[in-house]
Amino acid sequence: MSSIPIDNIIKELDLDVVYEGKSLSIDIGTSDINRPGLQFAGFFDYFAQDRIQVIGKVEMTYLDSMDPVIREERLDCFFSSGIPCVVISRSMDVPQYLIDSAKKYGCPVLRSKKVTTKLIHKLISYLDSELAPRITRHGVLVDVYGVGILLMGESGIGKSETALELIKRGHRLVADDAVEIKKVAENRLIGDSPDLIRHFMEIRGIGIIDIKAMYGVGAVINSKAIDIVIYLEFWDNNKEYDRLGLADEYTEILGVKLPKIVLPVRPGRNLAIIVEVAVRNWRLRHMGYNAAQELDNRLNSLIQANDDRKD
Repeated sequence: MSSIPIDNIIKELDLDVVYEGKSLSIDIGTSDINRPGLQFAGFFDYFAQDRIQVIGKVEMTYLDSMDPVIREERLDCFFSSGIPCVVISRSMDVPQYLIDSAKKYGCPVLRSKKVTTKLIHKLISYLDSELAPRITRHGVLVDVYGVGILLMGESGIGKSETALELIKRGHRLVADDAVEIKKVAENRLIGDSPDLIRHFMEIRGIGIIDIKAMYGVGAVINSKAIDIVIYLEFWDNNKEYDRLGLADEYTEILGVKLPKIVLPVRPGRNLAIIVEVAVRNWRLRHMGYNAAQELDNRLNSLIQANDDRKD
């Protein structure tokens, strides 16, 4: 299971460390957040103690209004449950009684300048992204007309060469050879490149080239949502390839169903142009126009008209 240390969260969200606790290397394994108002009121059933605890204006005001003896008991129960850390919003002053209770159990206390709602939104967005299920696939990810295209196929079939031609035509490279894919939502995949090979491509016969240095910053992008998978395969004379486009084909990555287009490769076929056309056609279909269906409707209308004349 993925996890992320508190240290990384502090850096990403620009949090102040009020009390460091035993360690800031404690791993967070869930993107859910808890506001402990019910716990301060004494209700600890089903308490999600593995989550980051966010204390806002409401919770702090309630703590200040409590009887000191009862407050100490509630805070003892709260911190002794093993919570990973507490984050105070709105840059509020942290009362000494809260710091003292946190010190008893070595729980880090952090503070943010953001209001509570925005802080929680930022925390969930960041944790969702970092803790998302992920996988690495062999392929090339490019941004073509704003659409994320994952080029896949056997090694040596020409994925990198096709991507290079697309870059030359004004499109952008995300990752070559190894594409790191993470599932950030139920039906959304984001692809990016490992840091080690970011912006680099391998072209057989030439070697390693730096796309950013060669074509400029406009030729690269760090990450992109994957919309279509285009699978390149060597042309098989015994195989019947789709010539109409009426039947849709899909593939699954991390449980997300993506449109799949199979492109047979043979000398003389300009794959970069075919990929561009595939993207334009996909966007047209999303806008409600299907060229294959339109042709099919015309043929059916013509056949019907001929049958009517015979009658």
